[in-house]
Amino acid sequence: MQKVVFVVDDSATNLVKAEEALEKHYLVITLSSAEKMFAILGKVSPDLILLDIDMPGMDGFEAIQLLKSNDLYSEIPVIFLTGKCETDNEAHGIELGAVDFIVKPFSAPVLLNRIKNHLHIDELIRERTAQLCERTAQLERLQNSIVFTLADVVENRDANTGGHIDRTTVFIEIILKAMIERGLYTDEIQKWDLCSVISSARLHDLGKIAIPDSILNKPDRLTPEEFSVIKTHCSAGERIIDHMISLTEGADFLQNAKLFAAFHHEKWDGTGYPYGLKETETPLHGRIMAIVDVYDALTSQRPYKKAFACEEAMQIINNDAGTHFDPNITEIFCMVKDKLELARVRISK
Repeated sequence: MQKVVFVVDDSATNLVKAEEALEKHYLVITLSSAEKMFAILGKVSPDLILLDIDMPGMDGFEAIQLLKSNDLYSEIPVIFLTGKCETDNEAHGIELGAVDFIVKPFSAPVLLNRIKNHLHIDELIRERTAQLCERTAQLERLQNSIVFTLADVVENRDANTGGHIDRTTVFIEIILKAMIERGLYTDEIQKWDLCSVISSARLHDLGKIAIPDSILNKPDRLTPEEFSVIKTHCSAGERIIDHMISLTEGADFLQNAKLFAAFHHEKWDGTGYPYGLKETETPLHGRIMAIVDVYDALTSQRPYKKAFACEEAMQIINNDAGTHFDPNITEIFCMVKDKLELARVRISK
């Protein structure tokens, strides 16, 4: 497909010379002002723009600033045409995003070769960028497959919590979206890659892989000694993920997974485990998962207990706001109870 080159210059002579030099190789559109260029940009997308600096009305520097401020046009390479060979002008133009300068009067061979070079470079950059994007997508798919496999290994060992990982992951997504909409802890959340955080939540119980089957799948209530063993799954999960981080140079999703695994049994009043952290000493990941984890446990049937109805579970959680749970997150949690219940029913089918 033929590449499109805009030539923007207030000199009719320069426009004719540029068109004659380029028309055998490119589709050339000549424009006598920056204003005319912007008028057709929405209809025609050029592969490169030759832009005069000194023009009446909008000059080249103003035009490139507008181009670079618009995501639709910011990646189009711009070469300045200038009658002035001044270092300050060149430095300012490069700073604004120009890829090159061509001094007028220009020769046809020089103009053609410079444009060929820049379009070739731009094509290479786009190809490499596309390859990098595909490589990144492949790594994300690999990451997600590892997360899902590890989570499934844990869940398949625990006969009492079928669907727990799927439900809590969806609950986390609902809560995070509601927190963002209502401006809760957004200073912290806006720094997160939400897809990575939500995916990593699947590993919050990874440490259960270290718990003996006789305790993990016991059909009756646990003794105090057995419960002490169960409590070690938080520290075990943290250690396992720490080891994974050391082997992968600290991938973000593992850092997030570690926070979910280590801190989801901490309590707002400091009586939780394994570290007895108080209030915001517990990372936000742990404070969110603490509510989600308990809600799923309350609304799920176990051999030793019935499932609580949604309203009952919400009341229990609301009563524990400020002791077990972050009261601010609890308020948001109760606001989206209908969404949570719909998701729970859908996933449990």
